[in-house]
Parts: sequence; structure tokens; C-alpha cells
Amino acid sequence: MKRTIAVVSAGLRRPSSTRLLADRLAASAERELRESGDEVETRVIEVREHGHDLVDNLVSGYPGSKLQDALETVIGADGLIAVTPTLAATNSGLFKTFFEVLDLLDDHALADKPVLIGATGGTARHSLMLENAVRPLFTYLRGVVVPTSVFAAPEDWGGAAAPDLLAQRIDRAAAQFATEIGRRGARGAHDLFAPTPFADLLGGG
Repeated sequence: MKRTIAVVSAGLRRPSSTRLLADRLAASAERELRESGDEVETRVIEVREHGHDLVDNLVSGYPGSKLQDALETVIGADGLIAVTPTLAATNSGLFKTFFEVLDLLDDHALADKPVLIGATGGTARHSLMLENAVRPLFTYLRGVVVPTSVFAAPEDWGGAAAPDLLAQRIDRAAAQFATEIGRRGARGAHDLFAPTPFADLLGGG
């Protein structure tokens, strides 16, 4: 079965440790799915590339073409990997705005969709931000957030044992994510502005 993974990375710079973590999570998830016999396509969305369009959408109610493509990629994906930098001890505003806009345009966008969450930050003391801020966000949006979240502080990238410990957390989270995807049928492409069939309008009352 062909599977699509949407990867949303909200790093503010290039190169970005947030994107690096997102790529590693995606690579591990791809490996898990391929071992189960699935074909996998991964599509990466860099939120910072859509910053102006996100603000415009909040004002006008309509996304630009590039933002619309990004949002439809998330909606049509079989699973979502979402990674944010930690700013002021919480997720970035740009990250949250992306999913607020998604919810405004389609409040079923993430319903029953497997979600793997991750974050990067300057200190491991902020790692609970994932449980206090990010997990509740996706639970509210009705995504199925896998039990293991992955936080990477600077010390997780270096040191004798740190890379192995980070890799273990990544692989555990990716295995849970792939299992959730495997329990569901493949999703199709989605058009945010496709007209509602007349029969459905009549059926709605």
C-alpha cells in the first residue's frame, strides 16, 4: 500500500536542528513502514516559508496557492510528523498558527490521523513542553498522538552516549507511528475548496 507522510517543521533558520530532528523522525518512520511492505512518500513543509501567507489567511480567510498546497498535503497524508522549536518555554507561534489556520479551513483535517510530535530546545528542562503544549494541541484537533514524543536539546546531539539515546527515542516513536498508520486505510488527495455535492447539501437539511 502506498503511504504518504506529511512532515511539518517550524524551524526558523537554515540549517535548523528542528529540521534535522524532523528528517530523522521521517527516515525512521519510512524504514518502519517499508519493512511492513508499504511504499512511502514523504512531503516536507517548512512553516517559515509560509509565514506571510499564514497572516494573510487569518485576515482574509483564504490561503494563497502555496499555503493551500501545504495544507492539503497535511490533510491528505496518512500520518503527520510535527516538529517545533521551543520559544519562551512553549511551541513557536508560527507552528501554532499553521495548525490554527488548518483547523479554521477544515475542522476535520486531523481527525483520526496518526501524529508524531517532536521539539528542539536550548535546554532539556523544557522537554515537558511537548506534553504541556504540543500534545494538547493535537488532541484538541482530534489527531491520534503516539505515546512517545521526542525532544532534542543540544546535549542530545553530542557526547559519547547521547546520539544513541536520541536514536532509540526516535526509533521507538517512529515504530508507534508506523503501527498507527498501518491500522488505517490509505487516504486520498484532498481539495479544501471542492464544492459540496448537491445531494449532501439536501441531506444536511
